[in-house]
Amino acid sequence: MTRSIAIAGPTAAERIHSACARADSSVLAIPGSDPVPTALHRLRSCGDTIIAIPTDSPATAMAWQAGRTGLPAVLELTDEAPLALREPVRSLVWLRGTVTAVNSQAERALAAEVAAEHPHPSLLDVGHGATLLRLVVASAVVADASGAESVQPDVLRGITPDPFAEMEKPWLQHLDADHPDVIERLSQRLPSGMRRGRVRPLALDRFGLTLRVETVDGDRDVRLPFSDPVTDFTELTKAIRILMGCPFLNGLRARP
Repeated sequence: MTRSIAIAGPTAAERIHSACARADSSVLAIPGSDPVPTALHRLRSCGDTIIAIPTDSPATAMAWQAGRTGLPAVLELTDEAPLALREPVRSLVWLRGTVTAVNSQAERALAAEVAAEHPHPSLLDVGHGATLLRLVVASAVVADASGAESVQPDVLRGITPDPFAEMEKPWLQHLDADHPDVIERLSQRLPSGMRRGRVRPLALDRFGLTLRVETVDGDRDVRLPFSDPVTDFTELTKAIRILMGCPFLNGLRARP
C-alpha cells in the first residue's frame, strides 16, 4: 500500500481540475446502462464537464430521452503516473451530477469552444459517431495516497488546472530517463531509511515535486516543496536547482 507524507500543496479543487486535465481515461455511469468509456472529458472552469461518447451507445439514447431533465450520472476519471510504476494510479476522481445531451444546433459551437482550450482529436468525431453530453456537477471527490476529499461545485468554479498539468508527463519522463544524476541528488533529501528504495519522479505541480519510493515493504510518496510556487519552466528550473543544492547546474526542459 502506498503511503504519503502530507505537505501543503494544491487545494482539492485544483487537484481535481489537474487530474481531469491529465487523465487519459474516464468512464460514464448512468443507472440502467453499462458504464461507457468516454472519448473526451473536459472539466471547465464554469463548473460543468463536457463528455464525448459513442452516438450508438445506450447511454446516448437515454440522455436524449431524458430531455432537459437529464439523468443522474457519475464520471470516474483515472489519473495514472507517466512512468511504469508498481502502483500506477496516482488518483481517482468522481464527478457526480446530472447529464444531458447537447442539441445538434449547439453541439458544433460547443465543440469549437472546448477545442479552443483543449484541442482534443476526438472533437473531430462529434456529429460523426460521437455525441457531446454535458454533466452539471453536483459534487466531486478526489482520492489519492493521502486520502479522499469531497469538493462542492461552487468551489470548483473559477479554478483552472495547475500550469504544469499538461506538460508534466513529458517532463517527468525526461527527468527519469535522462537525468539519473538529478534523481540521485534529489533523493539525498529523503529520510536516510528511504534512500535504499527505488526513487522515481511521480508528480509535478507549481508547489513542488513528488517522488515515489518503491521498497520491499511497500511504496511511499514524498513531496519536495519548492521555496516559492513556480509558474513557468524558467522558475521550475531554478526551483529544482535549489532542491538539489546546486544553483549553477544546467536546468531541465521538457522535450518538444
